Amino acid sequence: MFEAPLLQVKNLSKIYGPTCPKCRTAEKETLIKNYCASCRTVHACRDISFDLFEGEILGIVGESGSGKSTLMQCLYFDQEATTGEMILNHETDMDENLLTVSARKKRFIRNNKFGMVYQNPIYGLKMDYSAISNVAEKMIAAGNRNVREMEEKGNELLQKVNIPSFRVKDAPEQFSGGMQQRVQIAKALSNHPPILFLDEITTGLDLSVQANVLDLMKDIQVEFGVSMIVVSHDLAVIRMLADRTLVMLDGKVIEEGLTDQILEDPQHAYTQQLVYSLI
Repeated sequence: MFEAPLLQVKNLSKIYGPTCPKCRTAEKETLIKNYCASCRTVHACRDISFDLFEGEILGIVGESGSGKSTLMQCLYFDQEATTGEMILNHETDMDENLLTVSARKKRFIRNNKFGMVYQNPIYGLKMDYSAISNVAEKMIAAGNRNVREMEEKGNELLQKVNIPSFRVKDAPEQFSGGMQQRVQIAKALSNHPPILFLDEITTGLDLSVQANVLDLMKDIQVEFGVSMIVVSHDLAVIRMLADRTLVMLDGKVIEEGLTDQILEDPQHAYTQQLVYSLI
């Protein structure tokens, strides 16, 4: 029996600028990378389509400026996509384009169906609130008003991501970068979302801390059965986590397939360059 994707993204584009006849064509052959010199429009994401299946980790890799983080922001509603569709096949949300629903519906999806771990924890956490208050904040946004339940759940999740129990009432501003990322992960999991978005979560961390965070994400994926989209400029991170991988360049997906397949037999010249840089 064919398994329907948990999340379907179709022809998603994000454009900054007015566009002009030269960059409005389907091929956009006049662009310099993803930039139109005539009207100064940036085509940050260009007709991106992919499926995410239940329990799967999908990697998105590309250099800085390739559009991968902009794509993630559009999926999590931090930015509004210019065009495209996003269908979530989960419970009551089937067959509805989430990119065009009301702001209220987007808030509901964001608080109940999605979790986000940002590259810079300052975007995902209130740095002067306690760690456990940060976790509770997302539960409150989803409508939870049971203080005892939120406290129990917060302590459980913070313990799960290896935050010591004696530090749960400390503020993230007092934590190391790796600990801040773990608090973000606990917060993202607080409402049992079916999908987690991870945006460059190891950038800026020491190598040993990076390894601990990646091991934690693998353990969480197994224990919670959550699907993930992992964005990174580092193919080593994608190699460790992702089942399938999309390679982005200049706002486009230039290659996609099983991660092992891409590592062993890259087709595009840019992907070959990425893979060979690991050797």
